[in-house]
Amino acid sequence: MARAIETTTGGEAAARAGAQAGEGPGTRLAAALASRFVILVPYLWLLFFFLVPFGIVFKISLSHTAIAMPPYTPVLGLGEGLAGLFAGLRELSFENYLWLVDDALYLNAYVSSVVIAAVSTLLTLVVGYPLAYAMARAPGSLRPVLLMLVILPFWTSFLIRVYAWIGILKPEGLLNQFLMWAGVIDTPLLIMNTHTAIFIGIVYSYLPFMVLPLYATLEKMDFSLIEAAQDLGCPPMSAFWKITFPLSLPGVVAGCLLVFIPAVGEFVIPDLLGGSQTLMIGKTLWNEFFANRDWPVASAVAIILLLILVLPIMFFQRAQARAQEQER
Repeated sequence: MARAIETTTGGEAAARAGAQAGEGPGTRLAAALASRFVILVPYLWLLFFFLVPFGIVFKISLSHTAIAMPPYTPVLGLGEGLAGLFAGLRELSFENYLWLVDDALYLNAYVSSVVIAAVSTLLTLVVGYPLAYAMARAPGSLRPVLLMLVILPFWTSFLIRVYAWIGILKPEGLLNQFLMWAGVIDTPLLIMNTHTAIFIGIVYSYLPFMVLPLYATLEKMDFSLIEAAQDLGCPPMSAFWKITFPLSLPGVVAGCLLVFIPAVGEFVIPDLLGGSQTLMIGKTLWNEFFANRDWPVASAVAIILLLILVLPIMFFQRAQARAQEQER
């Protein structure tokens, strides 16, 4: 028996040695290159879909407006050789950024966008947290159905859903007709073309982005901790603020950033529900690009908006890293 085991072990060792010898340096090199390429793919994605477009927009922001196609100068290229390329680079300047600092319109647009996005994010959290908590505490057989209902609005066009709110919120819309029929109000409420309509549109449109990370965090939480706290005499509200909410903070941070970041640059909702008097940076950016055809100034506005959002994005990445460390 011992000899059979030794024979088998020796045969396996010989087979492994033969396999390693059969691989050769070419096979090992190919395997190493394949593993390096897999690691390189995310960086190539970042290069081609973020850094290259960012560099193009940044270059346009340093250019000057011109009645031409494209509507700015200089247009850098190698058509005139390296001398022409370096001459074009010397024409670039930061005049557009100085223009943004001097004009109070853009500062007001940035401040208004951040305030509207912050209020909308807070309202979305207030609406989304109870919904996510109810989904996490629902029976296991019912959770997939509730999750599908949250995702269901994405099956319809975003533009159509925002247009639907116009029919609901306008003076002769469904909401005012119902309230007047119920005797709650005598005259129609003026909701359209106000900040209230913008808040409603953003909360409705971005609610799934708040609910999904909250649900993912609350579903993994150990609810026996709440039961233990209640057995020790802790009131339900106190148990929520001392146990549930702190444990769900990664989901709260992720959801708030997923709502706040796109809401700052939102254009469709303020344009359709807020009216012409609404001042937000997304609408200002659109006007500079398409109405004024001032691509350099519009690019400068976009670059500053990106820099404003870099801090929340970095904070979001740090929160995600901490959440992953806690799971480990």
